[in-house]
Amino acid sequence: MRAPRTDRGRLPLVLVLAAAVTVFTATVPLLRDWFDLRVYHGTVHSWIHDGGRIYDYRVPGTTYGFTYPPFAAVAMLPMALVGLHTAVAIALLLNLTALGVSLRVLTGKAWRRYGWYGCSLAACALALYEPLRDTFSFGQVNLLLLALVLVDAWLLATGRGRWAGVGIGLAAAIKLTPAIFIALLLLARRWRAAAVATVVAAGATGLAAWVTPDASRFYWTHALWDTTRVGRLDYVSNQSLQGVLARLGLEGKSVWAVVALLVMGVWAWRARKAVAAGDWYAAFALTGLTACLVSPITWVHHLVWLLPSFVVLVRAGQPRIAAALYAVLCTSVVWLWFDDASGADGFLGSNTYTWITLGLLVWLPVGHSGAVRTPMSRSASSTAPAPRQAAAAIAAVAGQPGPVSGVSGAATGRAGGPGRGLLRRASSDPTGSTRPAASKPQSSNDRASS
Repeated sequence: MRAPRTDRGRLPLVLVLAAAVTVFTATVPLLRDWFDLRVYHGTVHSWIHDGGRIYDYRVPGTTYGFTYPPFAAVAMLPMALVGLHTAVAIALLLNLTALGVSLRVLTGKAWRRYGWYGCSLAACALALYEPLRDTFSFGQVNLLLLALVLVDAWLLATGRGRWAGVGIGLAAAIKLTPAIFIALLLLARRWRAAAVATVVAAGATGLAAWVTPDASRFYWTHALWDTTRVGRLDYVSNQSLQGVLARLGLEGKSVWAVVALLVMGVWAWRARKAVAAGDWYAAFALTGLTACLVSPITWVHHLVWLLPSFVVLVRAGQPRIAAALYAVLCTSVVWLWFDDASGADGFLGSNTYTWITLGLLVWLPVGHSGAVRTPMSRSASSTAPAPRQAAAAIAAVAGQPGPVSGVSGAATGRAGGPGRGLLRRASSDPTGSTRPAASKPQSSNDRASS
């Protein structure tokens, strides 16, 4: 079946796809019932209006409460001024804005080349991506953190590094996982950016300690080390290496520490290669992958950090691999083993997203983002060809002819922006395997906001 080639033929197709995606996202993911946002909102209201303590609050009828560093609660203080429904609306707008910023950084201005039709298909594909679906329907902060870090990536990639590090520092103060990007800055010898990120993170943490000293003391001496506050390690939504080990019955920290160190070694080796090639986006993507793997708990919605990897794959001329992996991450396949992850099928199937993340860490191409060779590399070449394979793939998806001639860009990325080579998902068909949410969104037994 040939794709429609006129606007008159494309409009009905887009409307049908949009309707199908809307029905799907409105009936399955929204059963999450904004659970994490209710944790944030309830915590702030209890703290400000009832004189409660941040880490004592529990969502009524559950055992789940606030698990982020104190600065996150300080940053969420405006929630004390509004009701829950208003907070939901604001959270949706903030997440949509953060997604827009992230896509703008990753794609630059190339999206204009494909018009409303290509953008509409991309929007439908993005709406099916399970980590994005869950981030929106939980009211989570993942996209906001991704946008903060990606802005720093853009500053570095375009030679505007004076303020680079602020986003990473804020993200690390809100949630500890993005602190690994400070390690990337050190690995890349971006001393100024690493210092800025560290100072911002420390300053934000110090501000929280000044605002709420008791909560800060409790978090850094107790709550941080108590993983039971976050949720069960063996729960199927935990797609980290620790989750894999826990589902095998290996919950000891020593085994996890050895595996995490091995993964960090692979990351350092591959990230250094990306830095040496001046490929900032590959280095960033590898760091996001590693953060998901070594974190003790990586819920499915945390896997928004995999999005830059798909950009790297397309730029490296592997759009089909990117589309196939993306499609798997739209299926919610891991939930098939919600009740029982034992046996060989459980080992392989319940950890599907972890295997994808690990595979990307090992095999993600580096040095192919030619249009994004950056000042991170002291020996970056002056010009590099744009990824024509990516343009061809996008044109195929959008049903439009690709560009006639190749395009070249400056090494610093200023001429075309850091996002040349627009990413479009070639396939993201849902399988309908999403398991309906239990009375508690992440788990029928144990789940906390994280």
